[in-house]
Parts: sequence; C-alpha cells; structure tokens
Amino acid sequence: MSGSNQSLTAIALQKFRKNIWGVFSFGYILLMFLIAVFAYVLAPDSSENANQMHLSIHSKPPGFSTLMLFLPQEEITPKSWRDYFTGQTLNGTEIPILSYKILNQKLIYQEYSEDSSMAQTKELQLSQFPGFKSFQSVEDELIQKRTFYLGTDKYGRDMLSRMLVGSRVSISIGFVAVFISIVLGLFFGSVGGYFGGKWDAFVMWLVNVIWSIPTLLLVIAITLALGKGFWQVFVAVGLTMWVEVARVVRGQIISVKEMQYVTAAKALGFSDFRIIVNHILPNIMAPIIVISAANFASAILVESGLSFLGLGAQPPIPSWGGMIKDHYNYIVLGKPYLALVPGIAIMLITLAFMMCGNALRDALDVKT
Repeated sequence: MSGSNQSLTAIALQKFRKNIWGVFSFGYILLMFLIAVFAYVLAPDSSENANQMHLSIHSKPPGFSTLMLFLPQEEITPKSWRDYFTGQTLNGTEIPILSYKILNQKLIYQEYSEDSSMAQTKELQLSQFPGFKSFQSVEDELIQKRTFYLGTDKYGRDMLSRMLVGSRVSISIGFVAVFISIVLGLFFGSVGGYFGGKWDAFVMWLVNVIWSIPTLLLVIAITLALGKGFWQVFVAVGLTMWVEVARVVRGQIISVKEMQYVTAAKALGFSDFRIIVNHILPNIMAPIIVISAANFASAILVESGLSFLGLGAQPPIPSWGGMIKDHYNYIVLGKPYLALVPGIAIMLITLAFMMCGNALRDALDVKT
C-alpha cells in the first residue's frame, strides 16, 4: 500500500535514482557548478580572469614547475571576500626565475630561460619590496615554487586556472539562455495554445520564421546587433532557443485545455491567466524540464562556437571556446593538449547535460 500511495514526484525521483548514468551526470553538473562559483578559490592564479602572463614560460607541458618571484608595486593588502569570487587585482609583477640568493643585503636572481647559460642575472634592493623589513620575509612570502598542472598557454598563463575560471562562462550562459528561453517559450506557447485562432497563427508564424534561420547564423546576427560582449552573447543565445519550448508548450496546452479540471476552473470564473499559471503549466512541466536540459547543452556548444569565431566572451575573459581558438594550430605543432583540454571539457559538460536530460525523460515518462 505504501508504494501505491507515493506521489508522482516521489516515483519520478525513485526512477531517476535507479539510472546510474543520470545520477553520475547530475553529480558532475553539480561539481562543475561548484567549481564555477569557487573558481578563484581553487585556481593557482587568483588574479582577475587568471590573466598573469609569463612569456618566458609559454607553451610548457603539464606538470612544469619553476620558482616565481612576485615584485609588488605597493604594500600588499590582505584579500577581501570579494577577491575569492571576482579575482584579485595584483599590484605587481610575477617573474619566473631559475635560482636566487641573498647576498650583501641584495636579492640576486636569474630570470627563467630555457637555456640556463643565456639567463639574465638581476638584483633587487630591500627598498623595492614595499612593506617588507627583511629579506627573510620576502623569501617566505614572495618567492614560491609554482607547478602548472595543465601546463601553460602560448602567453605563459596557467592553463588550469584559465580552465577553472572559464567554466563560469559555460555554466552561466547555460543558466541565462535557458531562463530566457523558458520565459519566452512559456509566454508564446501559452498564448498560442490556450487562445488559438489568430493568436495561434501569429505564434506559429513567428516560430516557423525563427526556426527556418540557422541557429548559429541567427545568434551571430543578434550578437552583431547587440555588440560583442559577455552578456550580449547570453541574451543572443537565449533569444534563439525559445522556439522549441514554445512549440512543446503550445502542443501540451492544446491537449489538456479541454480536460475537466480546466473546464471546472472556467466554470468557477477563474481568469485565463490564473488557469494557465496555476492549473495548466504545473501539469505540463515534465517535457519542459527535459527540453531545458537539452537546451543547456546546446547553449554551451553555441557559445563555444561563437568564442571560436571571436564573437563570444572577449579577452581577457577566459572561455573554453576561446582557448580552442587560440591554440587549435598547436594540434599540428606537437602540443595538442592546449586545444584538447578545453575541447574535452566542453564535450564532458555537454554529454553530462544530455545524459541527465535523457534520465529525466525516462523518469518523467508515465508510460514506463
């Protein structure tokens, strides 16, 4: 008896938990969301946009390590809580070095060079380190061994940090684009499906016109109209993805608007808005949830394509598509990981959303 008294939501959750790949994909999506939120906490390079360039150590392989000397321009201040979410503005310069020594109240170091015999030797006075009273404190706080676990890009930036911060673009564009598509899709689909007649004809004409234009071409046109930028891409992608939601919502409303509970609501004098929002939409959300998961994956792919074309997030904001654009020629130059790492990241997050969407479809299917 207890099993027969379960709600539809509880039954759907139970079916979803039995889908191993669906649960695994949902866990991976949740992990990526947490990584995106706390990217600057996890990133070795916590500077804004992880944009610290070191041309002397460009294109180094994964696992490369060297000493890093930080030369401040002013007295170092403690990090604020905002720095952990927006990145830290570093008032100074990081210098890769081969070795150093403290001699005669001077810091003598060798700048990094692949050929150690060509390394330049320089020296610094204690006065060049604002706020430090001894070279011992300079050595403890400003000289560290840095390991680049994913190597460095062609500008000498830490690939791992760029990947972590770049995840924010992919995750956020998914949320914003799906939100815009759901709002517009629910509105137009509800108007066309519920009222019918000329309203339905207009909605379907608009849907068919937008559907006939290739998605990437339409996104490029909207992006060029709104201008290149971070948020412009989000809006552009969202404005092209609502048509599928609208078609599904329209079809579902047409199939349920003649049901008894809708007729009873009309007989009680409820307004059309109340009937749609409170009675119809809650009963047709299952297919919309599935479509949203698929649209999330599509939005990530479209943004990656736009970034590859130079129309997505603009430098120095890191994005996975932009990283592929910067390094795709390295595939034939003996360092394919520079393009493969962001490519694999895009593939995994897209696959996770698609598998999660499939699992939701199976769980919400009343026929199974």
